[in-house]
Amino acid sequence: MGAPEKSQANANSMQRVKVYRLNEDGKWDDQGTGHVTIDYMERSEELGLFVIDEDDNETLLVHRISSDDIYRKQEDTIISWRDPEYSTELALSFQESTGCSYIWDNICSVQRNLHFNSLNNETFHNANSELRELPAVELSTLPLILKTVAESGIADQMRLTELILSDQDFFRKLMGLFRICEDLENVDGLHMLYKIVRGIILLNSPQIFEKIFGDDLIMDIIGSLEYDPEVPQVQHYRNFLKEHVVFKEAIPIKDSLVLSKIHQTYKVGYLKDVVLARVLDEGTVANLNSIIHGNNAIVVSLLKDDSTFIQELFARLRSPSTSAESKKNLVYFLHEFCSLSKSLQMVQQLRLFRDLMNEGIFDIVSDALQSQDKKLVLTGTDILNLFMNQDPNLLRTYVVRQEGIPLLGLLVKGMITDFGDNMHCQFLEILRSLLDSYTLSGAQRDTIIEIFYEKHLGQLIDVITASCPSEGNAQSSSCSGERVEPPTVAKPEVLSNICELLCFCVLHHPYRIKCNFLLNNVIDKVLLLTQRREKYLVVAAVRFVRTILSRHDEHLINHIVRNNLLKPIVDAFVGNGNRYNLLNSAVLELFEYIRKENLKSLVKYLVDSFWIQLVKFEYLSSVHSLKVKHEQVLCSFWIFSNIYCNL
Repeated sequence: MGAPEKSQANANSMQRVKVYRLNEDGKWDDQGTGHVTIDYMERSEELGLFVIDEDDNETLLVHRISSDDIYRKQEDTIISWRDPEYSTELALSFQESTGCSYIWDNICSVQRNLHFNSLNNETFHNANSELRELPAVELSTLPLILKTVAESGIADQMRLTELILSDQDFFRKLMGLFRICEDLENVDGLHMLYKIVRGIILLNSPQIFEKIFGDDLIMDIIGSLEYDPEVPQVQHYRNFLKEHVVFKEAIPIKDSLVLSKIHQTYKVGYLKDVVLARVLDEGTVANLNSIIHGNNAIVVSLLKDDSTFIQELFARLRSPSTSAESKKNLVYFLHEFCSLSKSLQMVQQLRLFRDLMNEGIFDIVSDALQSQDKKLVLTGTDILNLFMNQDPNLLRTYVVRQEGIPLLGLLVKGMITDFGDNMHCQFLEILRSLLDSYTLSGAQRDTIIEIFYEKHLGQLIDVITASCPSEGNAQSSSCSGERVEPPTVAKPEVLSNICELLCFCVLHHPYRIKCNFLLNNVIDKVLLLTQRREKYLVVAAVRFVRTILSRHDEHLINHIVRNNLLKPIVDAFVGNGNRYNLLNSAVLELFEYIRKENLKSLVKYLVDSFWIQLVKFEYLSSVHSLKVKHEQVLCSFWIFSNIYCNL
């Protein structure tokens, strides 16, 4: 193709990977991290895989690509093989699935060329004596062209591709015949043209794809594929593309190349997924996906480098004169633009996302999250997820600014709002990423955590208390001390997510949690979930307590004992009876943890307070072992008491 695609090939030539080698013990040894490329071997015309260390530019791996079937693609990010030269198993683990697909496609392409080149030249020419030239492209020769395309072997296919490409007017003439046959309603001719075009596409030649997917031919190519002789009715692909597919230009795109690539990408995808979905082989699908991937990269690259376009986009989003419908379409476009950026190299993606942050994309998302339109809210969360997957610090940097503080509140509100379609899970994931203490550092960490605990944790607890009506819980219990309206009863899924976030906070912010929980009786309020009829919410409350105990914090343990907080858990366990379910397992695991970790005050409290209820479950090893541990604890207390008295 043209220069933009050549630059895209260069941009994707280096991919970040880890190199692994299987040792004699059957374990994979990490050989280092670098960038992989396919290039010519030194003083050779053979192609090989090269991995260059990302730190010192030393060569980590050199492997001559073999024509043998030794390569395997595992999942989306691993390519492995047994190297015949060194008799060892090797693997490349890619950072990006797109990079893995790109290298895999290139390995397959090199192997195909090796198979072609291995054919004996003399046999090749003898076998192809009939293919020294193609038949003239005329109505009368369509049967001969079809025979040439349909009956070509591997060697014939290579020669056929060369002959087709050498005739600059081949496809123009072929599509001219298609239009004539369609005008004359020549069904036999249309059926032959379908088979010819399908066979040419299955040659899987990138050079042929470049020709037939051009603006001047692609609609006629799709039209010729409407006349499948195996389908009783003529299809109407062109009619669908012309009349039902609406290209919404949220903002005018003036670059003709960008527009051309956008339209081409949709049509190639339509051909792949609809028109020829049942006949394409894996290799052809891979090449068509490469075209789509390359087009996406070109579109994003050209648009991101057009400063005028980006500025106009954000100016329209901010303008009060822009209608609500237009703003909605602009947000959808912005989301698609961010999604397509995955086609770029990692460094380019990061630079683009930083530029978008500087232009004010998070302000736009904040507005979208306040919309009553569920689809628009979902689009806003998708944009935030793209940023969190790319570089979480970009969003964190914004949230700690004065203008960014409301966004954290919108995320909390979104998590407890019933949007349906499990959208609250997306809000949960974003909040977890923002509050992740393992990836936060310094002042940024302290600011985000402080904002969350002072302004928003109370909202989450209020949702639980309002959804589990109990005496004394009618008033709002906001931990921030502010009087807020009590929330409405939340869906069970929302309550489960709140519990999950609270468990996350216990593990990541132990000091903050201790102060907040003790001052505001948070544990007591979360345990109100044991009154719910949904068993998985009762289990969520049990796991919450189990997570707190994993901190081994004496203040929190004493608070649990002093306030008799395990009573609702024991009551739920006893009420569950002999049913062996998730609740049964969760409570028994809690008992087992208390015993194994030798939390003496909890062992004594549990058995002293609830043994009358638990005795009928003594046949369970966890309950019996708890009783034994209680006797050991009492014995140790008695021994220490005697020693103390004797002193």
